[in-house]
This record gives sequence, structure tokens and C-alpha cells, in this order.
Amino acid sequence: QVQLVESGGGLVQAGGSLTLNCAASGRSISGYRMGWFRQAPGKEREFVATISWSDSSRYYADSVKGRFTISRDNAKNTVSLQLDSLKPEDTAVYYCAAAGGIFGAFDLKSISFWGQGTQVTVSS
Repeated sequence: QVQLVESGGGLVQAGGSLTLNCAASGRSISGYRMGWFRQAPGKEREFVATISWSDSSRYYADSVKGRFTISRDNAKNTVSLQLDSLKPEDTAVYYCAAAGGIFGAFDLKSISFWGQGTQVTVSS
């Protein structure tokens, strides 16, 4: 079992920045693909970003590409998401997620462990 705890959410004005952190416990995340999803009110949970187990590959949703940056520190068992140039449409609950295995898809069906989520609110 892997327990994931997010932190760093909050209220920020459009154009501002936030850093979300995900601390893992119970097991090393070095064998997991890690990433972030988000869910806005009334909408389905959607993919935001993922990073490979070795940090050799990173993928982003088109809506956040160039504005968000995902990173991981396997030694510290943490994953981070830097959110820059925030827009009101980025408002959502952001979830840290872990998918087992070195290769594979990073979609809702692939996720083995979820965090409880952290709220990000961007005001216009």
C-alpha cells in the first residue's frame, strides 16, 4: 500500500503560481509512475501530468503544457507540481496518483493509489 498526502493548494489570483506537493508513505514510489489529476465542480476527473519512474519522461495535458511542471524525488518519496500562469479554469481539486509498473497508460483505470486531494482556486 502507498499512502499519498497532498499539500500546497490555496487561493491565488490569475497569473499567479502555486506548488503542490505529494508525500508518499508505506512504500517507495521508485517503482511507480506518478502524476496528477484534477476535478472541477460538476466535471469528470481529468489527467494533468505524469512522470516516469526514472524521471526520464514527463507528459502534460494540452491545457497545462508550458505552464505546469511535474517533478519527483524518489529519495524523499515526493512528487511536486509547479503551477504557473494560473487561470480561473485551473480551479479544481488536484489529486496525486500512483500507477504500478514501469510502463503503461496513466489514466483513471491505471491508478493504484490516490491522495485525498488539495483545493486550488484561481480568482479572476
